[in-house]
Amino acid sequence: MSQSDESTMRAWVEKTLGGTIVSAERQPRWRPAWYLEVETAQGLQSVYFRGDRGISDAAVYALEHEMACLQVLESQGIPVPHVYAFCDSPRGILMDRSPGRADLSTAKDKREEESVQRHYMEILAQIHALDPEPFLAAGLEAPACPERLALADLPLWEKGFRHGKKRPEPLIEFGLKWLKREIPPPAGPACFVCGDSGQFLFDEGRVTAVIDLELAHIGDPAEDLGALRNRDLSEPLGDLRQAMAAYDEFVGHPIDRKLVDYHTIRFCLTTPLATVPVLAQARPGVDLIQYLCWYHVYSRSPIEVMAHMQGVALESPPLPDADEGRQTPFFQDLAARLAPDQDAEGFDSYADSTAHRTAIYLQRLHQYGPALEADDVTDVNRLLGTSLNDGEAAAAALEEWVAEADPGADEELLRLFYRRCMRQECLLEPVLGEFTGARIQMLD
Repeated sequence: MSQSDESTMRAWVEKTLGGTIVSAERQPRWRPAWYLEVETAQGLQSVYFRGDRGISDAAVYALEHEMACLQVLESQGIPVPHVYAFCDSPRGILMDRSPGRADLSTAKDKREEESVQRHYMEILAQIHALDPEPFLAAGLEAPACPERLALADLPLWEKGFRHGKKRPEPLIEFGLKWLKREIPPPAGPACFVCGDSGQFLFDEGRVTAVIDLELAHIGDPAEDLGALRNRDLSEPLGDLRQAMAAYDEFVGHPIDRKLVDYHTIRFCLTTPLATVPVLAQARPGVDLIQYLCWYHVYSRSPIEVMAHMQGVALESPPLPDADEGRQTPFFQDLAARLAPDQDAEGFDSYADSTAHRTAIYLQRLHQYGPALEADDVTDVNRLLGTSLNDGEAAAAALEEWVAEADPGADEELLRLFYRRCMRQECLLEPVLGEFTGARIQMLD
């Protein structure tokens, strides 16, 4: 968001609330968002301006969709931030800044962690029990058939992927084929689901607000249980087997864990589907290195769940020796010069860190990239019986082979795709941030 847009946003907030902004802090993250303190006739109001992603390729829901979901949930007694208004330019939702903090890993002790987790699962069960009619009246659509209920919004993400795809994506094509082949029966009638569940604020052992509902829709309640495992990769949510047991208790019956596995895989795959078009070009204000981390971590995770379901053992490939060429010192110098100031805070620190992470990634790509690509090509040649020597050509040949492969090839493909994913994570290892060492929790 430009300085001009920020000034316009501030003026709009003041007009909307009838007050004066006395404090403004941009949230240090990839999405444009601000914490604002506004002095009004009623006193000081703490509000939050949630801006639009600004990348139409990366979203299948408009920001107005999220606002409508928040308003209906509030009317049904679910703890969510109160919405004041929608700003058309720059696009964003003005809402209350709810009390509490995010990230359950910051709980003061195990007792608080378990209390918050259980409370969230209770709220999630309450959300799934809501009458879907008010949401339908607000513009949400019910799945047209059992197959669409299982696939949820996957066809919408696939449509954007097809439009923005510019290179071979054999793993994504394999995942899409697997999901359409393995469609399960639903957990129950379609209901309102958060979509990207596990996002909330908490304080003193209780959830204070459910937040970030941009992917909410009418779907299978098991979707939200699968999505919890995705959220746990970046924001640890505690023992998810314990969370699932609590949900079973609140709804009065057990949810099929294989169905949860399916929706874990489905939701994982929506991230690489969404990031492919974004990574195809540089754009102002877009944190490409963050999108690249999302792309690779959420490509690897569904492979791990599929392998677990099928009893396939996965092995990580070794990291090759670094290629210390004559350009290496220049990459090292660039990374050192872009190292953020240790005393920097807030959004400026986030922006500096993004540049530094990108430089480190490029340095490692220079040192290890050619050898890792050669290993990928060797894997493909071994599987297909070919003698290709180019990474892009090998990916294209693999994608073509995947399209015709029968389920009997799954085991070998899972092992191959896992090795490909882990090679890329080797490149990203120093810049993975919250994803460092993250693995999907298995439920048995």
